[in-house]
Amino acid sequence: MQGFTEQMLQIHFKLYEGYVKNTNDLLGKLQAMSDSGKEGSFEYGALKRRLGWEFDGMRLHELYFGNLGGAGAPDPKSPLYLKIVDQFGSFDRWKKDFIATGLIRGIGWAVLYFDPMQKRLVNTWINEHDVGHLAGSSPILIMDVFEHAYITEYGLDRAKYIDAFFKNIDWGVVQSRL
Repeated sequence: MQGFTEQMLQIHFKLYEGYVKNTNDLLGKLQAMSDSGKEGSFEYGALKRRLGWEFDGMRLHELYFGNLGGAGAPDPKSPLYLKIVDQFGSFDRWKKDFIATGLIRGIGWAVLYFDPMQKRLVNTWINEHDVGHLAGSSPILIMDVFEHAYITEYGLDRAKYIDAFFKNIDWGVVQSRL
């Protein structure tokens, strides 16, 4: 992918492997504790809380990887593109807002959500894997803006990473999530 070096991708994959391993380990430990009647313990509660971090870290990376690998140009006749234009006034205005979301100072994720109740698209900042999700909404475009996503290739220039990200979006995958 243009702008994504092998080293940068390998760091991502290694982190993802950790989220998968930890999610599976936690699910196993929680099941064992439940089977032995320890679901009321402090340890059980601590593991349940940790599960949200590990599981969401795993799932967000899967969605992020899934919406990469394309040519970066959306189909202007697709329902998603038309919805973006209808709601934001133009694709460029939406993109400007999504980029501004991704440039928020701190670590986290920029996510385009679809709220099925209001049939509305919302660009959202998620500070941590397990904090800031819009309940009932579906993530349809996910951009990782933790430092590991870009620092090896772009240093602290997150804007250059975001530019590379946009060149590699698979809009067919994003459309399918709508």
